[in-house]
Amino acid sequence: MAAISLANVSVDIPIYDVSSDSLRKLVLGNTVGGRFAEARNHVVTNALKNITFESRQGDRIGLIGVNGSGKTTLLRVLSGVYSPTSGTVNVDGHVAPLFDLTLGMSMDATGIENIRMCGIFWGLSRREADRHIDEIAEFTELGDYLKVPLRTYSAGMQLRLAFAIATACDPEILLIDEAIGAGDSIFMEKALARFESLAHRSSILVVATHAQDVIKRLCNKAMWLHRGNLVDYGEVKKVLAAYQQLRGDPTASA
Repeated sequence: MAAISLANVSVDIPIYDVSSDSLRKLVLGNTVGGRFAEARNHVVTNALKNITFESRQGDRIGLIGVNGSGKTTLLRVLSGVYSPTSGTVNVDGHVAPLFDLTLGMSMDATGIENIRMCGIFWGLSRREADRHIDEIAEFTELGDYLKVPLRTYSAGMQLRLAFAIATACDPEILLIDEAIGAGDSIFMEKALARFESLAHRSSILVVATHAQDVIKRLCNKAMWLHRGNLVDYGEVKKVLAAYQQLRGDPTASA
């Protein structure tokens, strides 16, 4: 059974070559997110500070907070990309991080060839990837473009295909970092419905997004981060209301 447990997790990230006075003042003045401390030849950002929380089967967690609050850093810790400076991280279950949807795609390969190659990258077998070709073709509406090299696609078409391939898997723990943005409003609704289906197929979902309607639709819990600190964690409506109220949002009581 999938589970996540973090105990007093902190992540400090050193920033080197901060030599100019203006940049040093900017960084140490806390105007670019996080909190910073000065060392000999670099500064250190305290990206996460003593984060403690648990998640169990069925949790759908929406990460909220302004830019620089630590959302992406937390996702990278959960995926194993970052190791904590202190504290312990226990993640039980296969993790599927949907951070860069176009990772592994070849511009010289056709759409179908990319489905096979990237499907394997996202955890599908060759046979499973082949089984998804028709379904991905229908979802993306790319038609005969799937038979030509990716370099002939527009940026939106490439993202649409990458999104469809990445969301064809059945992960235990699904991590999403602002990945919803694959086209026009009609396709966006299709993309969100596909994400919803993927979230229900996963055991645990953690999604970072500024779109609160997405959190309300996908999640049953919310986590509020601010300058690397965990401010609140619990039921979606309660956490979002507190977050909106602090920011002076007139829709806080909605």
